Amino acid sequence: MAVTPTFPSRDTLRRFRFRPVDVLVGVGVFLLLYAVVRVGASAHVPYHPSHVIPFDTSPAELPYYAARSLLRMFVALFFSYAFSLGYALWAARSRRARRILIPALDILQSVPVLGFLAITVTFFIALFPGSELGLEAAAVFAVFTSQAWNITFSFYHSLVTQSGELDEASRLMGLSRWKRFWSIDVPGGAIGLVWNGMMSFGGSWFFLTASELITVRGRKYTLPGVGSYVGVAENEGKLGDVVWGIVTMIVIILVVNFFFWRPLVAYVERFRVEQEGSDLKAKSLMLNMLRRSSWPAVLGRGKRALAQPVNRVMGKATGIDDQSLASHAARRRAADWAFATVVTVVLGYGLYSMLAYIATGKDGLAVFGTTFYYGFLTLLRVSVVVIVSSIVWVPVGVWIGFNPRVAQFMQPIVQVLASFPANFVFPFAIVVFLNLGISLNYGAILLMLLGTQWYVLFNVIAGASAVPSDLKEAMDNLGVHGVERWRRLILPAIFPAYITGAITAAGGAWNATIVAEIVYYNHRTLVAKGLGAFIAQHTGELPALFAGLLVMSFYVTAINALLWRRMYRLAETKFALA
Repeated sequence: MAVTPTFPSRDTLRRFRFRPVDVLVGVGVFLLLYAVVRVGASAHVPYHPSHVIPFDTSPAELPYYAARSLLRMFVALFFSYAFSLGYALWAARSRRARRILIPALDILQSVPVLGFLAITVTFFIALFPGSELGLEAAAVFAVFTSQAWNITFSFYHSLVTQSGELDEASRLMGLSRWKRFWSIDVPGGAIGLVWNGMMSFGGSWFFLTASELITVRGRKYTLPGVGSYVGVAENEGKLGDVVWGIVTMIVIILVVNFFFWRPLVAYVERFRVEQEGSDLKAKSLMLNMLRRSSWPAVLGRGKRALAQPVNRVMGKATGIDDQSLASHAARRRAADWAFATVVTVVLGYGLYSMLAYIATGKDGLAVFGTTFYYGFLTLLRVSVVVIVSSIVWVPVGVWIGFNPRVAQFMQPIVQVLASFPANFVFPFAIVVFLNLGISLNYGAILLMLLGTQWYVLFNVIAGASAVPSDLKEAMDNLGVHGVERWRRLILPAIFPAYITGAITAAGGAWNATIVAEIVYYNHRTLVAKGLGAFIAQHTGELPALFAGLLVMSFYVTAINALLWRRMYRLAETKFALA
């Protein structure tokens, strides 16, 4: 599989500029989550963990567990794509909606997914009382929230950066909005949709254990799956079963890449618009086999037979793509003021209500003092993770990216490493910590590092492989090597890609704190001082849980505004190649 450049374009970088509306939208996101908490807490549903089928830790059951886990992953992926297509289209086509939807998406991408698992489990169990379907829905939703945001941003940026010629052609041909969407919009964003879907799908394996092995208010709910298999084996100290789970996970990742992602990556190359063909074309044996068979033609005829009546109905329903470009400034300003006033009033009332609810907890509003202190300790760990990942993997990524043959060989390996859930190897690290007497206050840094360092490596490889060969040849002709070559060529060229990997690694590290700062192994519990452990320990106390999540999200969004957005702006204005 070829390494495709994935570092952000100018428009991708531009979305990280901080605006005051981000604060309002952030409050709105938390109010929505607060409403879910209250609804779930008010629904007292009798449910017993014993209703779940007893869990068998025999390795012979692993194929069945693998199938159950894969089903959840692909159901979540389906909903992620459905959500992304609709949400991104709405944000791209509506200026007023864009002011709310895009900052909201940015914040949702930054907040910890695992922290909301206890809340969503309570909600879905209330929707499906006495049924395992509620747990299945909660697990799928947890995976969905780890996949959807990246895919949505990709499609949104393909829409807003669409060429004016395509827009004009759509209007001249009188295409309906429905026809334009499937003929122009989706093909134009197909490459980004597939590549970002592949990365999101791989990253969501990390949440598998947490979503299949759930503890809420002292009750444990277990769903059949590879993640729960490894989680149960960890709790019982069965390292042999953990090894079987790891082998199964590696096989799953390789099979999915071969039969699903590699054919898709090779297929969407047909939608690439470029003047010169790339030397590193993505290839797929599976896709070649499908192209040689008659099934594509048969399915194509069936699709056309079904699509024609649907296109006629949806074309009439959505209307012609002839939106007027004329605007009335006074009317638009009045509508903007009305919209802003309503949003501000609703958010203000909701924020007051949310703080009042947190005040009903055991420690009242004083809980914020504890959570901010723990949040600072966790912030230090996250900072160490990003710094160490950068020092170790930037030189390796540059070496791989600057050598196309090495890149072709190493990219699938890096893909597997990035997709592999690091919490599967936590038990082996815990054994080392216990034998050496290492406190989890420091060991948690290594656990977080295991799962997040690959984001830096993958993005640096992509950025280095995208450096034009002319620049490298010019440096060779001028005799620029060593430190001077790094200063003049390598660091400026990979800077946008590195920033993308660093912020992704930081976000992954914040998520990982919830499973890295409190670890269960062989009927023992190791706890580090930090916000992740605080959240994991207060899943049964909703006011304290919500206060912890609020503070964690505050830290994440504050660092984004103060550091990462400035770094993206620097990458856009000084180091972008486009």
